[in-house]
Amino acid sequence: MTTLLLPSSMSDEPVVPDGVHVVRYDVAEPLPDDALDAEALVVWGNGHGQLSDAARRLTRLRWVQTLAAGPDSVLAAGFAPDVVITSGRGLHDGPVAEHTLALLLALARRLPDCVRAQDEHRWADDLGGMQEFRPGLEFRSLAEARVLIWGFGSIAGRLAPLLTALGAEVQGVARTAGTRHGYPVLSTFDLPDALPHTDVLVSLLPATPQNTRVVDGPVFELLPDHAFVVNVGRGAVLDEDALLSAIRHGRIAGAALDVFDTEPLPADSPLWTEPRILVTPHAAGGRPLGAGELVTENLLALLSGAEQRNVVPRA
Repeated sequence: MTTLLLPSSMSDEPVVPDGVHVVRYDVAEPLPDDALDAEALVVWGNGHGQLSDAARRLTRLRWVQTLAAGPDSVLAAGFAPDVVITSGRGLHDGPVAEHTLALLLALARRLPDCVRAQDEHRWADDLGGMQEFRPGLEFRSLAEARVLIWGFGSIAGRLAPLLTALGAEVQGVARTAGTRHGYPVLSTFDLPDALPHTDVLVSLLPATPQNTRVVDGPVFELLPDHAFVVNVGRGAVLDEDALLSAIRHGRIAGAALDVFDTEPLPADSPLWTEPRILVTPHAAGGRPLGAGELVTENLLALLSGAEQRNVVPRA
């Protein structure tokens, strides 16, 4: 009998074959003592303490499925090297693409400024009425906007066509150059040449040691002063102090941030009160669409000895 631990935070029910015992556990509580023989563990919204406890006490564990697109928290928990870890890559493509598009449109149409004016009961003439269209000089529309997406994976593959449909010119940046999802992708070596011609830089980068604060001061220096930065990947990839400095000194126009180095974002963070930064509370994902199907597929692969989907490489 194989025991599968499913988190209380997962609402999508996988199809489980005969011979598999399913135990639901609360992500806010220690793992139940009567399920420590589990060979399979699904995680979603688990804290670091519980993950570390699972790594220590689940001595028969063979497989961990995280429903998050990025497996960084699971990798940091200390699971044994022979435990296979699979990610939720692909489950969040649609929701994150939608949220990123919403942030881009909000910046282009100056919706944060409109909301502030509404709070003040102020008719903001500068935000309405006749507007001059100046592509390449300011970001006020996705039409003819030059959008550079750093981290061109499956989420970018969903986002890019939406931007194209609204008239944007989309390029990607990845470790190696080429064509992905039908779009030109530059290597990170060529990034400095592309930044001065960018209206919006979108970061979809995962949290890896190589990516720590890679979206930093030198990047902001190369962007034109009308450019915006959008981060919906991981908070650790962006240097928040350098971003604030760049915005306050007029080196870039502003930013929209959904992820942060510390979450929840501390109440005293200056990011809250900077008028040219739009903050959302890690809201882009949070809806793993197709989670049940992925768990079923990988569970069947585990039982049959087949290759599982979204296996995370481990050194």
